[in-house]
Amino acid sequence: MKSYKVKELMVPLTEYATVSEEATLFEAVKALEAAQKNFGQDRYKHRGVLIYDKNNKIIGKLGQLDVLKALEPKYFDMQDRRGMKGLGFSKQFMKSMLENFRLLDGAMDNICKKAGQTKISKFVVTPTEGEFLDESASLNEAIHQLVLGQHQSLLVTNKQGDIIGILRLTDIFSTICQSMYECGIE
Repeated sequence: MKSYKVKELMVPLTEYATVSEEATLFEAVKALEAAQKNFGQDRYKHRGVLIYDKNNKIIGKLGQLDVLKALEPKYFDMQDRRGMKGLGFSKQFMKSMLENFRLLDGAMDNICKKAGQTKISKFVVTPTEGEFLDESASLNEAIHQLVLGQHQSLLVTNKQGDIIGILRLTDIFSTICQSMYECGIE
């Protein structure tokens, strides 16, 4: 199998959806949609938007699940960033939470208003130390970091510590699958 470096597999920042921390939820959704249309058809579409501050530095990301949670801010009060999936709640219990806490009550009726008025700065997910990876890191290091951190993507940095791209789990998975085909297993 070919030896890969992170820089070879990452999506450069110029090809990824980005918006200002002052953007609305709808502006973030539009940026994601535009990036998906312009991205190479032979690769998986983007699932998130990177957020930059007034100095044009990436400060976080907003994924598809974060957009859904932003429609009902009570979700952020109820759970930490990792969510509740690891706590073993039954489907029935989670449904009762929806009803008892009146989650999403009227959210879909007001989706246009919420999307146009809600600033994403309230929902930006700030990356942890384990979500950064140097561009010269090996594929092994990237896999290790994704698996142990249970991340969907990692922010790729250069020697100066600037974010230059994003390494997505889907791109690594695709590379591994392609390598399996190339080794001649029948």
